[in-house]
Amino acid sequence: MSSAADINRPNVASFARHGALVAAFNVLIALMLSYVTERPLLLQMVYSEAIGLSIWAFIDFGRFAFPRDPRTGWPRGWRGLALTLVGIVFGWLLGISIGDAYCQCSTWELLSYAPRRFAAYVTLTLVVSALISLYFYNHGREQRHRAQLAEAEGEASLSKLTLLQSQLEPHMLFNTLANLRVLIGVDPPRAQLMLDRLIAYLRATLNASRATLHPLSAEFARVDDYVQLMKVRMGERLLPRLELPSELAAQPVPPLLLQPLVENAIKHGLEPNVNGGKLIVSATRDRDQLVLSVRDTGVGLGESSGDGTRFGVQQVRERLVTLYGDKATLELGSAGDAEGGTMATVRVPLYSP
Repeated sequence: MSSAADINRPNVASFARHGALVAAFNVLIALMLSYVTERPLLLQMVYSEAIGLSIWAFIDFGRFAFPRDPRTGWPRGWRGLALTLVGIVFGWLLGISIGDAYCQCSTWELLSYAPRRFAAYVTLTLVVSALISLYFYNHGREQRHRAQLAEAEGEASLSKLTLLQSQLEPHMLFNTLANLRVLIGVDPPRAQLMLDRLIAYLRATLNASRATLHPLSAEFARVDDYVQLMKVRMGERLLPRLELPSELAAQPVPPLLLQPLVENAIKHGLEPNVNGGKLIVSATRDRDQLVLSVRDTGVGLGESSGDGTRFGVQQVRERLVTLYGDKATLELGSAGDAEGGTMATVRVPLYSP
């Protein structure tokens, strides 16, 4: 994303676009003048291109020699007007000299025997040059306005992501502490082990959760930390399996994207089931999309408490919208096989280096 500061810097592509647009204007002017003056089209084309491109070069390159208004990219105040006038005069003189050299004639002779024609020629050049300069001025101002708006929207999205992540972390922490409180009364050794796992999980997660994106391998590592923490409490009732193909390990994803879905699968799917069940977290590729799934063989949506719009699921949906717009989805539904349970499926754009 280009910022307003980036657009204020000299840019080869921008100069090329401006030059091509001016050259196209010059062709139209040459056609018109050739028809009016009955001058050979090729000769008129040389004069028009030489004058128009010279004026453009003086003005478009010259504006970077002065302090510029960040809203427009042009010199502030009277400097912008002075640059335009000086650029038109010097560009016209240079263009006329180039045209005369090609023609091996002198435009200044026109002043002596046809002053009105000379004045009309100069006036037309000034008017057209002023209009082109005004167009570039307004276009630059509009372009910078769009860049500033995009920059502001990006900062707002980043702030929203940070807020959503800061809400997710206490949510997970409070749930774990509540479970820890129960274990302390009934099984102190397991409570101690759970506390050790919690400390390790928080230490590993704290730095990673401050980034907007991190590798999928890091996301799976955080999921494994969390699953090991929950396994202390559930024991053999929790049967986790993490499936991450090596070719997808470096794919960037938002931190803590899968953890809320894993937490929901355990809390609302596996824990209510007397026998517990499997928890399968996997990553696959589907054409230009990265597909992440969290599957449990628990009680299923029909038996679990809630309707799939719990805190964690809602936060994941909001983060996906903030980061990817309509290019990412989260679907929550029944697993649809003999083992039963629930499957949450996230689809995000696949990054291609």
